[in-house]
Amino acid sequence: MAIKKIIIYGFLLGGICALGYFSYRITHTRNLAIYGPSDFNPALVDTQFQESNKNYTVADFSLINQNGEIITQEHFKNKVYVADFFFTRCPSICPIMTNNMGKLQEVFKEDDAVLFLSLSVTPKLDSVPVLRKYADAKGVIDGKWHITTGEKTHIYNLARKSYFSALDEGDGGLQDFIHTTQFVLVDTEKRIRGVYDGMQVEEMDRLIADIKLLVN
Repeated sequence: MAIKKIIIYGFLLGGICALGYFSYRITHTRNLAIYGPSDFNPALVDTQFQESNKNYTVADFSLINQNGEIITQEHFKNKVYVADFFFTRCPSICPIMTNNMGKLQEVFKEDDAVLFLSLSVTPKLDSVPVLRKYADAKGVIDGKWHITTGEKTHIYNLARKSYFSALDEGDGGLQDFIHTTQFVLVDTEKRIRGVYDGMQVEEMDRLIADIKLLVN
């Protein structure tokens, strides 16, 4: 009789633990927000998007990576990825951001579900050979982390109207320039799931946890 009670209690305890685990997973998954234009500072959002959140996804893009390959959303299909904006000659915030992105790459280098995307804000200066040299110096893994250049107007529109990483000023012209520390987390459905300060170690810890949450 005592053995039967132990077995019954064991099943009950196991059921409680399992229920608690799945409740934890469901709660924490729901707590990872889905961001739309109205969730951001209006100064960061193009006026045509400021009131809309419904079914928002980041815009399609066409960029050129460190290997001279054309990179589009197809390369990120069914992937979780982190995007940022940088330039190779930056002496201040970009080296720290790139180092932090490198740390993220190290954490997820064996996980094919996670990719990284860096877009140059000085695309004319950051040619493919320049990006290739930069990628080699920073330990970029080809196919895992795309360091990209492209048409300036296109990149600046992505920063302002898609990833909401820069002030809504300027036209992507010769005198236009953006400089941002934001890392943007995008899920498998092209939705923004988090924004992080690429300069802060604590923010990278939060980002790593959120990536793992999305992947799982």
